[in-house]
Amino acid sequence: MLQRYIDDLKHATGAGLRMTSLVAIAGFAGFIALCFACAAVFIAMLQNHGAIAACLTIAGIFVVIAGIFGVIYTQKQKRARERAAAAARAAARAAASAPLIDPMMVATGIQVARAVGLKKLVPLLALVGVAVGYMANRNASSDSDEDENADNPDEAAGD
Repeated sequence: MLQRYIDDLKHATGAGLRMTSLVAIAGFAGFIALCFACAAVFIAMLQNHGAIAACLTIAGIFVVIAGIFGVIYTQKQKRARERAAAAARAAARAAASAPLIDPMMVATGIQVARAVGLKKLVPLLALVGVAVGYMANRNASSDSDEDENADNPDEAAGD
């Protein structure tokens, strides 16, 4: 059984390495093609408009390319931050409900129910249900307040 996991890992690693090398070769070929395209544009501009216009044209092309990649990078960074914040909120919710599903807590609850009696325990459970609902509502409203403060940096800083 362990050998199967090792074989799967070797296969996945080998496939990943092959794909990475193919992408690297394709990227290098694309870079060379871009270099020759820039050289062709430069020569054409040099013959028709002069050296300064040719240099400015090539610089403009690279500024546009850098701007495109900059926008892509910022969008991906924003999505990563949003995913991290959502994961943190989900982890906080899971941690908040974890004591309620703890086996020791459930066993203690059963022992209390046996000791007190079910007829006397019903009003107490109703009261606990109201308290838990209130706490859940308060936690949900504080999460929405934090989200609103995160949108406005002045309020989040306390100014």
